[in-house]
Amino acid sequence: MQVLFKVIRQDQTAAPRVETFTLDVDPGSTILDCLNRIKWEQDGTLAYRKNCRNTICGSCSIRINGRSALACKENVGSELARVQQSLPFQADETAQPNAEMPTITLAPMGNMPVIKDLVVDMQSFWSNLKAIDPYVSTAARQIPEREFLQTPEERAKLNQTGNCILCGACYSECNAYEVNPNFVGPHALAKAYRMVADSRDDQTEARLEKYNQGTDGVWGCTRCYFCNSVCPMEVAPLDQISKIKGEILDRKGAQSSRIIRHRKTLIELVKQGGWIDERLFGLKVVGNSFRDLKGLASLSPLGLRMIVKGKFPLGFEPSEGASTVRSLIDSVQVLEASQVQLETLAETPEPVGG
Repeated sequence: MQVLFKVIRQDQTAAPRVETFTLDVDPGSTILDCLNRIKWEQDGTLAYRKNCRNTICGSCSIRINGRSALACKENVGSELARVQQSLPFQADETAQPNAEMPTITLAPMGNMPVIKDLVVDMQSFWSNLKAIDPYVSTAARQIPEREFLQTPEERAKLNQTGNCILCGACYSECNAYEVNPNFVGPHALAKAYRMVADSRDDQTEARLEKYNQGTDGVWGCTRCYFCNSVCPMEVAPLDQISKIKGEILDRKGAQSSRIIRHRKTLIELVKQGGWIDERLFGLKVVGNSFRDLKGLASLSPLGLRMIVKGKFPLGFEPSEGASTVRSLIDSVQVLEASQVQLETLAETPEPVGG
């Protein structure tokens, strides 16, 4: 089959441009196979990264039809099928399919400056990874006579995050980093959770304090889910970020910061009424239940505008399923508490008999 490849090309000192290449390819050919053929057969100046060709090294990440992915993993047939599924539904089922040549657009990854064509400068990616100290620390322990052992259960906690190949796909799609360059990124925080979950590490509390630093850490995540949707190894960075948040929330009270208060108040209000009482939410979070006068004052302009436009809620009606929501939250909290107790018991060494 013939496929038209639109490649977004760019030099550091020039604006991006689109160049087209037509290939006669098999549907099973990978996008990397096609890039190789373009370079070897049509334009030897095309720049892109590659190495293992087996979804191991993560070198060949690019944007394929607007989605960050590994060029060695995606093939022509599945990519064209994905694009076809995303097209608007055609009401006229008898209409002839579009006779135009199928097209695949290839572009460099986002959130990183372009060096040349599909090659980007990943310095910020690596710097942010380094910032979370992605190494097991045992500095406080004495040098053991043997290696630090883990149970199969302890090791299993590291499997998912250990699959990360640092391809940069999640970083490329991260909306939070796009608007806040100080946010460390989903790749770094996924690795961060691996350190938090590692039973051999002795810096858990210090790590959690570091990851709790405002929008630079876990609270900078906007939960857009893009990182999970593009991860080729199913690391699910958003899930790992949520786990770190859970560890922090278990250790912090509502008075520790507005960010913590926001999350705890949200759960509290949903538990009470099934959904959020907007009148109380601002007062409890921003105004800190009338403890933060400056915060209360900041709410006044918004409150006045809402009153003038008739949008200020005068009352609150709990949802019909409020009791069900409350029982579900209670059940989850009881289950989480029991799991913590079981883990604590499992980690407690048995006394040695005399």
